[in-house]
Amino acid sequence: MMNTIERQEKILLITFLFIPSILLLLFVVYPIMKLLHISFTNWNGIDATMKYVGFNNYKRVIFDSPELWLSLKNNGLYFFIHLLAIPVEIFIAFLLDRKLRGAKFFKTMVFMPYIINGVAVSYMFSMLYSSEGGALNYILNSFNMEPVNWLSNSAIVNFSLVAVSIWRFSGMHIILFLAGIQSISHDMIEAAIVDGANVVQQFFKIILPNIKTVVTIVLFLNVSGALQVFDIPFIMTQGGPGSTSSTFTLFTIETAFKYSNFGKACAMAVILMILIILISGIQNKLLGEKEQNYGR
Repeated sequence: MMNTIERQEKILLITFLFIPSILLLLFVVYPIMKLLHISFTNWNGIDATMKYVGFNNYKRVIFDSPELWLSLKNNGLYFFIHLLAIPVEIFIAFLLDRKLRGAKFFKTMVFMPYIINGVAVSYMFSMLYSSEGGALNYILNSFNMEPVNWLSNSAIVNFSLVAVSIWRFSGMHIILFLAGIQSISHDMIEAAIVDGANVVQQFFKIILPNIKTVVTIVLFLNVSGALQVFDIPFIMTQGGPGSTSSTFTLFTIETAFKYSNFGKACAMAVILMILIILISGIQNKLLGEKEQNYGR
């Protein structure tokens, strides 16, 4: 009888795992293997045959593509500005967790930009930044200030685009932090209040140490999101002026579809995956060391 039950449990387990495993193989493992294979060829995306070129594509990406490193520098700007915004996002989530008047309304408003389509957001801010009749320049003009070329000035175009990214994605981070804060036992906070801890002490001594997992998730989203920025610069500037606002992903897609060099584009995609894994690993290690120091 026991053997029959165990056999049925194994059959049920295999049945439940079969479809997810097949989907994982078809849509994750196989594409990655195919990506690696193409990255070692000179395939142009059309011909049925591929010529093996070894590590030549990787060499060209690393040593012969200065525009790519400029694009990666722009990705770094997205990463660091979003990184600087994380403490602010945590504090806003902390405030929204308090019993403030209109807190539910503000929760809805901060999350609303994230659910709006990225194309719509990009077009909306293109109109906002427009040098002819744009709202921002209208405000500057009302203060007798000169209009600014937000999207055509190479010195500020990337900051203008990062501002759009901050507006769009910060709300989702705030909601994640808010969920982490609300998962903390109220007994801990009440005990801290009884001990005389003020709001700032509660924030640094109780809230931050107990939302480390959420912080790790947001940091990973920051790395992957910053390195994969595409829709905002593509729609708003097409990487211009020149290639000033181009990003790694935008440059990769242009290499594949504009210059028909799918082999090099796949090599760039592999390098992008490696960068995401490396930076995420470094962040996790640093957070782990901080946790150990905190425990001591």
